[in-house]
Amino acid sequence: MIIRKALESELPYIREQRVISYEEHAAIIPEGHWQALKQAISSTADIEPGVELLVAEVDGMILGSVALFPAEIDAYEGNVEAVDYPEIRMLAVSPAARGKGVATALISECIKLSKEMGHHSIGLHTGEFMKNAMRLYEQIGFERLPQYDFEPADDGIIVKAYVLTFE
Repeated sequence: MIIRKALESELPYIREQRVISYEEHAAIIPEGHWQALKQAISSTADIEPGVELLVAEVDGMILGSVALFPAEIDAYEGNVEAVDYPEIRMLAVSPAARGKGVATALISECIKLSKEMGHHSIGLHTGEFMKNAMRLYEQIGFERLPQYDFEPADDGIIVKAYVLTFE
């Protein structure tokens, strides 16, 4: 598996793959929340200045992607104060590639890049309905930061904050 920076020509495919990867949640969350989530993961936020968009590739096929947002950026449009560490966002793995270490490899690369940038931690937010993702983050060592949780759509669904601190 190769983890590399995404090419501009791959952006439409990556964004479509994100929607397909997140679609399983559409049936368990309110329609308005799904539409907001779909818009967020399809947006051009992944090419904002300082964002590292990475893909996991095997045999020329993109199996997943992740966007690493820089520290001190308003990654959540005013819902959370800016933090002094990078944030993992838009992690997506093709449903056919799940359970093969793709998400772990993408997260590991984000951790490595954050360390190389001189940061001592990395964070992320995830919807409370994303049970498998939360389990993975906790297995890797991320810890909850409830003070940075937020409710983006006023529908009772909480987006939970996590952080991983390095030595």
